[in-house]
Amino acid sequence: MTLEQLVKSVENKVIETRRHLHRHPELSGEEFETSSFIQQQLSEAGIPFKTGYAKTGVLGIIQGDKPGGTVALRADIDALPIQEDSDLAFKSSTEGKMHACGHDAHTAMLIAAGKVLEQMKSELSGTVLLVFQPSEEDAPTGGSLQMMEDGVFDEFKPDVIFGQHVWPDLPVGKVGVLPNEIMGASDRFKITIKGSGGHASMPHQSNDAIIIASNLITQLQTIVSRNTDPLDSAVLTIGKIEGGYRYNVIADQVTLEGTIRTFRKEVKEMVKSRFHTIIEGVERSFGADVQVDYSDGYPATVNTPEWSELVRSSAEKVLGEDSVPEVSPSLGGEDFSRFLQRYPGAFYWLGTSVRETEQQFPLHDPHFKLNEDALPEGVKLMVQLALDSLSELERKER
Repeated sequence: MTLEQLVKSVENKVIETRRHLHRHPELSGEEFETSSFIQQQLSEAGIPFKTGYAKTGVLGIIQGDKPGGTVALRADIDALPIQEDSDLAFKSSTEGKMHACGHDAHTAMLIAAGKVLEQMKSELSGTVLLVFQPSEEDAPTGGSLQMMEDGVFDEFKPDVIFGQHVWPDLPVGKVGVLPNEIMGASDRFKITIKGSGGHASMPHQSNDAIIIASNLITQLQTIVSRNTDPLDSAVLTIGKIEGGYRYNVIADQVTLEGTIRTFRKEVKEMVKSRFHTIIEGVERSFGADVQVDYSDGYPATVNTPEWSELVRSSAEKVLGEDSVPEVSPSLGGEDFSRFLQRYPGAFYWLGTSVRETEQQFPLHDPHFKLNEDALPEGVKLMVQLALDSLSELERKER
């Protein structure tokens, strides 16, 4: 059977699998039923697997009939703490949990790609690893580092690793890939400002934490506007503010929570340094007590140029010559970055837009939907990528 025919044979199943997973989402670190389902699917397909990585992670192992290199394909399996707001017949059945980032599709496509590759073992010169990773949404901890520390690659070390992510900004049949940075570093912080409260009519008797917070927010924004080279990328966002009691009480405490996003390591370190310097200055100038909880999150996701170029050529083979348009990198964070710090490889986006039929909502939105027509395309690309990578590794060995 041809690749086209093999993918056609799993087309209905990949959609069915995705819908099952969408209906039963599990949060980071809780993916026990999802993990059991993956194991069941691999068993039914005759694919050997190992477990025990980051609690719920699974490693499928497809060894070709001929010796060769090792290629890893990764899918993340966790959901988000979001209440789904959609009219889908298979919408989340679990209150407050939703696959709003497409990890259900990632998992379904990797299972299906594994089934196709298992049927092609006689053609494979080497090994394909199916990496089902938990806790991708649990930044800054994540699941990729824990999987590696638990020995996921102790027996089979990948020569190259690939990650595929659904992307609502691209139409079905299109793929986004870049030769270097494609996703950003994602740090997070919590700032607690402690002043002193009092009556609204007597501000001179207090130290208004809201006034301090407003000054701090304004000054922090100058890091991007005045300290960062305009040709570099950096974002500092305050996403949450809590403070105060009522209209006539001066607040004694305010908390700010936010995130810092960058691409280049030196820019990240500069922003982080200025962040702490500004906070220390505001603390002294207002005579307040400011406490900072700063977490270094996922590093930037940086592709290996030669393997991102292979993604491009593989996509053009199975999706068409015009399937890889020019794209810009995203400052969204991605736990796949830690795999790429240790192994060569590439992360790419699979177009899943529904714009032709309805309004497209972004990833992490309660209304998020993806176009299921993209799922067989994603399976086809993953399989072709595995085949082309093994061929390239064989060529290099020769």
